[in-house]
Amino acid sequence: MFVSTPAARTAATLAAVTLGALLLAGCGQDDDPSVATTSAAPTSAAPSSATPTAPTPTATGTPGASASTAAVDKQITVTIAKKRVDPPTGRVTVSKGQLIRITVISDVADELHVHGYDLGARLPAGTPGSVEFRADKTGLFEVETHESELVLFQLVVR
Repeated sequence: MFVSTPAARTAATLAAVTLGALLLAGCGQDDDPSVATTSAAPTSAAPSSATPTAPTPTATGTPGASASTAAVDKQITVTIAKKRVDPPTGRVTVSKGQLIRITVISDVADELHVHGYDLGARLPAGTPGSVEFRADKTGLFEVETHESELVLFQLVVR
């Protein structure tokens, strides 16, 4: 026969609740990225036509911005074709406080997700999807696709 004290029952209940919360949390992103509280709306801005030569995603300082959007400090453009990430997965380092725009074009419909900032954008097949945000948290943040589970790059904010 199992004898349980009130303290043991309380500890077991607390452990079960904590485990359940962790399992439900997942990666912290809702299926619908439109519920993000920061600006994460997809845009139709085309990526730069420059072919990257380094093994890290294209990152340029202050690209030409249209009159309707603020100039970004760092533009990162990634293309996905046949489950291959171009440029290949690597790290992109930015400074805390910079305005970042990540634009992704995928040959299949997917969803872009920036971990740690909990930002996302739908990626209709062949159409650019973008997120734009202020890098106000320091650390290492994975940028990935949800459906194909591809790591696009790691964002380092210092």
